[in-house]
Amino acid sequence: MSQQQIIHELSSVLASSAIISNDQELRAYECDGLSAYQEKPMLVVIPETIEQLRSVLAVCTKHQTPVIARGAGTGLSGGALPSSDAVIISMARFNKIIEIDSDNRYAVLQPGVRNLAISEAASDYNLYYAPDPSSQIACSIGGNVAENAGGVHCLKYGLTVHNVTGIKVMTIEGELLELGGKLVDNPGYDFLALMTGSEGLLGIIVEVTVKLLPRPPGAKVIMAAFDKTESAGEAVTKIISSGIIPAGLELMDAYAIRAAEDYAHAGYPTDAQAILLCELDGNNDEVDEGISTILTLLTDSGATQTLVSDNEQQRLKLWAGRKAAFPAVGRISPDYYCMDGTIPRKHLATVLKRIGELSEEYNLPVANVFHAGDGNLHPLILYDANIPGELEKTERFGADILRLCIDMGGTITGEHGVGMEKIDQMCYQFKQNELNMFHAIKYSFDPEQLLNPGKAVPTLHRCAELGAMHVHNGELPFPELDRF
Repeated sequence: MSQQQIIHELSSVLASSAIISNDQELRAYECDGLSAYQEKPMLVVIPETIEQLRSVLAVCTKHQTPVIARGAGTGLSGGALPSSDAVIISMARFNKIIEIDSDNRYAVLQPGVRNLAISEAASDYNLYYAPDPSSQIACSIGGNVAENAGGVHCLKYGLTVHNVTGIKVMTIEGELLELGGKLVDNPGYDFLALMTGSEGLLGIIVEVTVKLLPRPPGAKVIMAAFDKTESAGEAVTKIISSGIIPAGLELMDAYAIRAAEDYAHAGYPTDAQAILLCELDGNNDEVDEGISTILTLLTDSGATQTLVSDNEQQRLKLWAGRKAAFPAVGRISPDYYCMDGTIPRKHLATVLKRIGELSEEYNLPVANVFHAGDGNLHPLILYDANIPGELEKTERFGADILRLCIDMGGTITGEHGVGMEKIDQMCYQFKQNELNMFHAIKYSFDPEQLLNPGKAVPTLHRCAELGAMHVHNGELPFPELDRF
């Protein structure tokens, strides 16, 4: 089916301004936050009503045209990477806050609402939305749900899946499903959890209901410096073992510290090999008692310097450096590759040491930024894509890190999703029968494989080609699914 024929059919339901076909304008959609991989889509459409969205899906289904839903484009795993035969559906105009119920502490939102905008709108009621990805100033709540996003405060308050009580999602057939609602639980199968983190493979999110929390009366953050990164990792284990659950517990190594300090001027010691940022919140007496306990643990773990924020401005300043770590690292290297894996906390020191060894083996620097409290690590591999073969070497390095995470009892993603970046590592983490189940779920929602094809779940034949598994007699239980 030609681009012009699809444009002709879509023009009956969308204004010309909602259809992007110009080559230069399409370039803006050729990648998400994983810019190492780029491909121009056939077409981009920007619906703003449910009926328009349904009509777009009907046209694409009629012509067997792949569909890729896109939020703010801040994803880091290539989940919104287009293909040349695909239609990108931008949800940018679904950007209204439908309702804020301060008495029952929830908000109903369209998927294009920015993460930070939720807390800004709820601030009049002394409420806020807890998950806070580093990209919260730009990322959308629909994308957060699709990727099950986290953030620096997810240790205490949970990921997106723990803070969303309901969604409305449109299937490829145009059917509108309401999963969950305004209450904390609902009967029946937990399709709400299934959709959260499904990366656009099962449906398109059109509405989200989230929990709002009262702002804690007090919050303080400790910055602790270490002369060994492994010591900082050991301190994390001691803090969690003490029974105290910080609101946030983040680790940054020397590369990340210096980059963030040059960029954000947060007051980090640039001679440290690692720093921990540990925040406690709650009533003021509880916070002060916890701070005293943690300061002792940090000193016992080898902290060379500690600083406790004494006002809200300083607290926010210390966090500003951490939240600016990714763009800050972008200033010291032509390119970087952001990994995302999760390990049991007790292995933090071991994994940090091994990443350092791999860095030397590959001769590629690494800036480590961890959601240390829940074992979610973000090694940023620094490289130069202009050097022939260096991207491929970086990919091999990243794959080794993800396999290390699995070997340590962890997983290949904590909050960025699989997308196309980690699809080969799915073969390493999951067995054939588990991948069969993923394919069966996908097939039940999208039998024609039109929603974000080629992402998140590898074919068994792909895994066999990688040597990760043996496909019995070369056959699949769902052979039609190998069109992925």
